[in-house]
Amino acid sequence: MTDFKDRERAEEAKYAFDEENAFKVAARRNRLLGHWAAEMMGLTAEETEAYAKAVVQADFEEAGDEDVIRKLLGDLTSSGVDIDEGAVRAALEEKSVEARRQFMGES
Repeated sequence: MTDFKDRERAEEAKYAFDEENAFKVAARRNRLLGHWAAEMMGLTAEETEAYAKAVVQADFEEAGDEDVIRKLLGDLTSSGVDIDEGAVRAALEEKSVEARRQFMGES
């Protein structure tokens, strides 16, 4: 019986660990996306940092990536950047891979 309990605890701990890492990777990805978009909008270094934080915060509005995509697309187009949703989604995928590599490199 203790073997089953030990196994259950180990699986719960692994799930919590995986969820925490996924959250950290997503936050890093969003920060990278913020820097990418800020560069396209021509923001200063200080504005870039503030914008990157705003992109990370935008991810808490709803589950999934749609809130981040909506924010980036809206901000970029209102700043006069000629971009479409497909380009934003492609950048999201690219930054997701980059964030995962960075995170794994630190672990």
